[in-house]
Amino acid sequence: MLILAWRNIWRNRRRTLITLIAISVSLMLVQAFHNLSFGVYAQMVDSGVRSGSGHIAVYRGDYVSSRDDRLFWDKEDLDHKISALPGVRATLPRVYLPGLAQSSRESRGILLTGIDPARENDINPLLKNIAAPEVIRTLDGRDALIGSRLLTELKLNIGNKFVVTSRGENGTLTNELFRIRGVVSSGIRAVDSSLVMVGRQRAAAMAAHPNAIHELAIILDHPDLEDQLTTEIAALIPPGAGLNVVSWEVAMENLSNAIKLDYASQKFIFLIIVLIVTIGVINTLLMSVMERIREFGVILAVGASPAKLRIMVMSEAFLIGLIAMLFGNILGTLVTWYLVDVGIDLRDFVPETMEFGGVVFDPVMRAGWDLVYMGKMSIYVLILAVIAALYPANKAARTAPATAMRHH
Repeated sequence: MLILAWRNIWRNRRRTLITLIAISVSLMLVQAFHNLSFGVYAQMVDSGVRSGSGHIAVYRGDYVSSRDDRLFWDKEDLDHKISALPGVRATLPRVYLPGLAQSSRESRGILLTGIDPARENDINPLLKNIAAPEVIRTLDGRDALIGSRLLTELKLNIGNKFVVTSRGENGTLTNELFRIRGVVSSGIRAVDSSLVMVGRQRAAAMAAHPNAIHELAIILDHPDLEDQLTTEIAALIPPGAGLNVVSWEVAMENLSNAIKLDYASQKFIFLIIVLIVTIGVINTLLMSVMERIREFGVILAVGASPAKLRIMVMSEAFLIGLIAMLFGNILGTLVTWYLVDVGIDLRDFVPETMEFGGVVFDPVMRAGWDLVYMGKMSIYVLILAVIAALYPANKAARTAPATAMRHH
């Protein structure tokens, strides 16, 4: 039956080739576009978790939604216990305090961020361009890194001093003097105009709790370990501590929603693929059936059953789908390979960095390999081709032998 079906689909080579090209190119496009998005989002998430909440974060109460700076907590040795878990690359304790930065000329609202420089310097992408002489030296010193726009707005230079005012315990205001060690340029306007990074203990002391933190960001060796390690980390938290373990999707909701929205738009492309496959297969097989009405009449007259005619037409659809699937995968693999190795360079059209969902990513967009998705799309194309053949197959099976044999 497959040999006969193979011969039948090549009776009209031009029509079959046009159908195969349309389906193959469509499959290539959906695979390539998805893999490009998959790779770009992987880069964005990696950058976002290292500068933001981590793959997993620990907060007290509803801090993740309220950002109430009074919801601090003492990490004690929890970060060391988590660091000892297999699959954990780093733990980053951080303090966040809203405040006011003042120079002798200007003042601006800021977010004072207390960090452990020894842990952050090799991980946080915000610090990748900070030279060794400019890094924060100690946890409790007065060194500060300042956003590039904030530096300009305060009319300061590297080495200058400025004052930060923040709310301490019981609502009292506390002032600290800092000296600018270096400048952070993230490419995000809101960050560059408000960021001040200092040693974690110095920031916590301004809240009158030298060992307090607001966030414990946990960086993993691989994102796939997130579910497993979330459970293991939650088990390390003492009962009644009031701490919550959340994923980056919860902690960085803007980025998560932006990615989900873009993936949802890809479903529209998939619907177009469905239409192309369906229309292409139906057109090819229906035209083939109409041209072979007399032939079908002869086949039925010599004793073949309608079911065999259905199987023959369905076999033709299966072969068309299979060939298109194979060529589509070859084309999709080649295009993805190019996008992984070379990528799409947008540096001539956009600034040095691009922002999406509050995260900066490289304007050289590179794909990633989502082999599971590529396999699913291939199977969907094959199934759609067979389903699309149902109508032509039924039309062939309902052919009346006597009428068909008089058909010209």
